[in-house]
Amino acid sequence: MGSLFDELARQASAHARREVEAYAREIAEFGFLDTNSRARAETLEYSLWLRRRTIELSPDNSELSDDDLGYIAAIGESRAAAGMSLDARQRVLGLHTSLMLREINEATEAQRDGGVGELMRMMHWFAPQGERGIRAYSQGFVTALRHRLAYVEQAALLARSLLKGDPISAELASALGMELPERCAVTVIRVPERPAGDHDLESEIEALVKSHHAPITWWPGKGGRNGELIALIPLRPAASPASARSSTAETVQPHPVPDLAPDLLPDPVSDLVRDFAEALGRPCAAGTATSALSEVADALGLARRISRAAPLRRASSRLRPHTMSDVFVELAVADAPFVDAWLHAVGRSLRPGPDLLVTLDAYYRHDMHRGATAAALNVHPRTLDYRLRRARELTGIDPGSTRGVRIFSSVVTRRLSEAWH
Repeated sequence: MGSLFDELARQASAHARREVEAYAREIAEFGFLDTNSRARAETLEYSLWLRRRTIELSPDNSELSDDDLGYIAAIGESRAAAGMSLDARQRVLGLHTSLMLREINEATEAQRDGGVGELMRMMHWFAPQGERGIRAYSQGFVTALRHRLAYVEQAALLARSLLKGDPISAELASALGMELPERCAVTVIRVPERPAGDHDLESEIEALVKSHHAPITWWPGKGGRNGELIALIPLRPAASPASARSSTAETVQPHPVPDLAPDLLPDPVSDLVRDFAEALGRPCAAGTATSALSEVADALGLARRISRAAPLRRASSRLRPHTMSDVFVELAVADAPFVDAWLHAVGRSLRPGPDLLVTLDAYYRHDMHRGATAAALNVHPRTLDYRLRRARELTGIDPGSTRGVRIFSSVVTRRLSEAWH
């Protein structure tokens, strides 16, 4: 055995102790190692075993055996069974990898000739075998989660792991029988403050997860009376028109569209929003942004902003999630306080009129069609005409003009989103 490996063998016990101390010091969930001597001894034994197997296998580039991987999986399973969180698991893996690399570097520097050849052999082994070990550990971890957590909790854990980019999401998805698509629609359904005594959402969310078979999680707001339902709905790839052309034809690639048009959203997205709104029984607002699976964290931020700009609606056959193309004006207004204040003033000017905000909302949602709008409001078309005329008298803005559409539609959306309290 070469000098680098000799040095690592001499320091293995000290390095294992240093790792256990680092766990207890830096990861809150491992604080029990300072008081539980048995758990500390078991953790130390595992840390020492990992180092010895690394020293034994890396010189000849031998792989971890099935028994080795089984032992690693058993450790992951026992830690999950004891209640370790995904965040703590990720920190453990990161800390262990960091310490192992530090130990290899220190051992290399201790050699007079630098041990470059042996270092290259060690690193050639470390990366692929480390990846196999992490995969085994994650498989064991998920095995315990399947026994410890209900299906709805596993789906919530999958959603959160995807949003954090945690590699364990692949194992969680497999355990749940879900496929991880290349792209998905990140949907945020905003639930405003609910009155005390309102029905509990847990059973409704559980039914939603089971019927839609998708990663879904609930993020409560302050006090627990409000919050957001977050779902990651798979998007199936559509056939490209260019694929039907001759392979020799020169094609011009269009610029990527950052958001789907509302009428292009897949049915599962709209179905989920309507199902949840019906179960909720109260107004809510939904926003959706599409992205590659690797970029869902950014899509969540956009979907959340869209949901906060979108008007609150009750469940109906017309209810659907909003996309950026629906509320791009309101998103910009929210970032321009002086514009928002001006629109708010226009909205206040409408207060003396009879139900003018409700009327304008229906007017624009029915594409300014007098008959359809009057029917939706259950009023005579002449009553509608009076209300629209009253809005013009109060503000000096004609609701049917281009200027009126631009201003009043934003006023209505900002008001119904409860942005103005």
